[in-house]
Amino acid sequence: MKFENYMILEFPSRSSNEAFARSAVACFAAQMDPTLEELGDIKTAVSEAVTNCIVHAYPNRIGQIMLRCRILKDNVFDIVVKDKGIGISDIEQARRPMYTTGGNDRSGMGFTIMESFMTSFEVTSMPGKGTTVHMRRRIQKRQ
Repeated sequence: MKFENYMILEFPSRSSNEAFARSAVACFAAQMDPTLEELGDIKTAVSEAVTNCIVHAYPNRIGQIMLRCRILKDNVFDIVVKDKGIGISDIEQARRPMYTTGGNDRSGMGFTIMESFMTSFEVTSMPGKGTTVHMRRRIQKRQ
């Protein structure tokens, strides 16, 4: 699919980089003139995806997170968050609300939140190889 603009970021899976990723995506998405609600939804979904990498993909070490955003035709904002961490053995189970491997302080709602805020949402993963979250959000054209 052709794109009109893109950005790619790579950063360590440090918790301080979650806010960085969220802000960078918001700044890049701003050129599409989203509403505050659309921008908030995008920021929240990216925050959840990056936090999953930090907490679940690299539970005992610092690893790399790749974030790519593209502006596609028809006002679609395309986001990929990818890690090379431990992977997910059962994606269906991981996508169930309230399921978590992150301990009692985690809600298990990350995938549910991402999916509810995006137009489309897909997770692919291989144990030992990493996980990719691919999200798209159609931005309403304003007159």
